[in-house]
Amino acid sequence: MAERGRGGISGGRRLARQRLKSPKRRSQSSRHWLERQLNDPYVAAAKREGYRSRAAYKLAEVDARFRILKPGRRVVDLGAAPGGWAQVAAQRVRSMDGEGQVVAIDLLPIEAIPGVESIEFDFLHPAAPGRLRAMLRDGRADLVLSDMAAQGTGHARTDHLRIIGLAEAAAQFACEVLEPGGAFVCKVLQGGSERALLDRLKRAFAVVRHVKPPASRPESAEMYVVATGFRGAEGQDPR
Repeated sequence: MAERGRGGISGGRRLARQRLKSPKRRSQSSRHWLERQLNDPYVAAAKREGYRSRAAYKLAEVDARFRILKPGRRVVDLGAAPGGWAQVAAQRVRSMDGEGQVVAIDLLPIEAIPGVESIEFDFLHPAAPGRLRAMLRDGRADLVLSDMAAQGTGHARTDHLRIIGLAEAAAQFACEVLEPGGAFVCKVLQGGSERALLDRLKRAFAVVRHVKPPASRPESAEMYVVATGFRGAEGQDPR
């Protein structure tokens, strides 16, 4: 059986590949998805360790590299449902013990998670940033996470523009709410973030990198922008 370290899962013997026994009426894409789930070690690990989704390991692996989740930090999780990232964040900032804080938002309901305060609300609604700030201690955060993704259309350019729009909204919020020295992690699509987004982040943060954590499926176009060392509102170039 695989074992999980701080950065994800590793080691252990390779399990025999399972084939799906399913009715013929299932579509080929449905059978492929179910078979992939059955043979995904991250899915198995998430079930075994009580995480809401395999995505929990993406954040764990990003944290293993950048050390962004530390006890006492205030974290905002955008697009949090079903809650895998929020679970990892709560464990590592120790919000269950009252040290750190995790605030989460999603259009979909999020089943209660120990150490996480969540709201079911559209982040793109004009009232959302204010509601999140009201939930945070002192109205400020040390880390903003965004795993938000728009509904896919099958048209690569349209999907890219939609997810970049979400990333830009998340970056705007991060620059408004982060304490100096804070960090921002956001999903984008492979092929490069829009130049305007990257330029903004490079002005606002000391270091900006692209990363594809091992838990992100190889065939997936998703990547993450990790921006650290927020300069603070006074340190940003207004252009």
